[in-house]
Amino acid sequence: EVRLVESGGGLVQAGGSLRLSCAAYGFTVDDQVIGWFRQAPGKEREGIACFSGPDDSTYYEDSVKGRFTVSSDNAKNTVYLQMNSLKPEDTAVYYCAAAPRVYDYTWSHLYEYDYWGQGTQVTVSS
Repeated sequence: EVRLVESGGGLVQAGGSLRLSCAAYGFTVDDQVIGWFRQAPGKEREGIACFSGPDDSTYYEDSVKGRFTVSSDNAKNTVYLQMNSLKPEDTAVYYCAAAPRVYDYTWSHLYEYDYWGQGTQVTVSS
């Protein structure tokens, strides 16, 4: 059974850091693309970062470039999202998702991803 389980969310002050984890079950992360998405209240879900297991490529949405870093630990079959310099506008439910492949112009498209985690809440206070 393919499953993705996010963890690591919480409440943090502006300027702080959090590291989200996406543990994968039923497949290996180095065979798949893992995308990170977030959805704030009243807004659409948006892609913010992506890690491509087959070639170690990474992609970032402009608002998180330089602050967020995506990485993987194949031994733990887990992909991480390190979030630094957090801002109140980063407050959202964060999801990870898996896709067999993406292109550099489609990595943030929700329809590319077949499996989704349950989400983890990140709240950044001002």
